[in-house]
Amino acid sequence: MLIETEPTPNPATLKFLPGRPVMTSGTRDFATPEEAEASPLAEAIFNLGDVTGVFFGSDFISVTAAPGVSWPGLKPDVLAILLDHFSANMPLFRPGAASFSVPSDGPLSTDDPADAEIIAQIRELIDTRVRPAVANDGGDIVYRGFDKGKVFLAMHGACAGCPSSTATLKNGIEQLLRHYVPEVTEVRAV
Repeated sequence: MLIETEPTPNPATLKFLPGRPVMTSGTRDFATPEEAEASPLAEAIFNLGDVTGVFFGSDFISVTAAPGVSWPGLKPDVLAILLDHFSANMPLFRPGAASFSVPSDGPLSTDDPADAEIIAQIRELIDTRVRPAVANDGGDIVYRGFDKGKVFLAMHGACAGCPSSTATLKNGIEQLLRHYVPEVTEVRAV
């Protein structure tokens, strides 16, 4: 089995491509070792001790190294864990632990029903234009709310903590949404 790796815009995060589906639907972000207990794979990666995040996408796993940890030392250990896991066809989640909500695309606060048409346009643009591009970089961006012209988005995987995430939000996503949905005035990360 060959597992490819790709850099991401976040220098602390590396994207691993096992050549097979990882998540059949949705994504899953593990930001702590306690969250990772739901998955034997995520838990094994966190047990390396030099990891601060694991993210499962449709066909990739993004791993974020702790501050000061270099990838040349960590990468072989992560690859070994991934090879063992996928070669043995081990389950991604522990029984009963997979009943989670994939990153909630529910509102951060209650969306105003009067904005339903605007929100539908925003969600459509995020799902068709933004999320596929961000997945290529090892992350995910999920709609969390709309209030008085402001769009709230949650960043996961390689996007969380990425030095270029502010530029992506302001120069990419905000411009796209403002162009197609004039009611949008600003995009904020939550």
